[in-house]
Amino acid sequence: MTFYKFLQEGGIAPHSDWQWPLPTKNEDGTWEPGEWTPAVNELVKCEAGYHVTDIDNALEWANTEMYEVEAAPSSVFAKYDTKAAFSQCRLVRRIEKWNDRSARKFACDCADRVLYLFEDDYPDDKRPRTAIEVARRYAQGEATKVELAAARSAARDAAWYAARSAARDAAGAAAGAAARSAAWGAAWYAARAAAWGAAWYAAWGAAWYAARAAERKWQTQHLCEMLGIE
Repeated sequence: MTFYKFLQEGGIAPHSDWQWPLPTKNEDGTWEPGEWTPAVNELVKCEAGYHVTDIDNALEWANTEMYEVEAAPSSVFAKYDTKAAFSQCRLVRRIEKWNDRSARKFACDCADRVLYLFEDDYPDDKRPRTAIEVARRYAQGEATKVELAAARSAARDAAWYAARSAARDAAGAAAGAAARSAAWGAAWYAARAAAWGAAWYAAWGAAWYAARAAERKWQTQHLCEMLGIE
């Protein structure tokens, strides 16, 4: 299984502010792995060890930069819920296709998937659709932050007044896609809201969980396609 690490700009760990040893890109496009991290003696969830994630749970830990991780031959391994940890590892390469533009487009794709949940109830209300369209243009450099903020605010208003949970989350996903915050945050929010919307639409019980899982599965597959990950 391949593992990944999300970091803040410049390779900074989001929770500890630790500087990871970064890989370097050669002129021919190949990568030289970063240095091995210092080995730790034991693994403790959220406290000790180098925490990573797999592609199935990547969206839960999204951040500005994404790297492929390699464990040291002698590394100890622990698997948790949506993440894992190594006692020693290194960053192999940066996933360059994960960037502000692709993250924003991914958010829009997630919101698009469940837009019908809102428009079935409110066919004349185009605020969520407009928010997605503006977010797509923003990703292309064709819309301003002011336009993005206005579109998001309108979509949030639509979500606020939606009667059904499914429609509310669908509009919320559109608002998330148009968020002025970091693009990875928009991707995280839109994907989560879309999955909740699909789940609410399925009503309850086993169908609820199956619908949410199915939407999450599609999101993972789509993310892999966008990033060129098999």
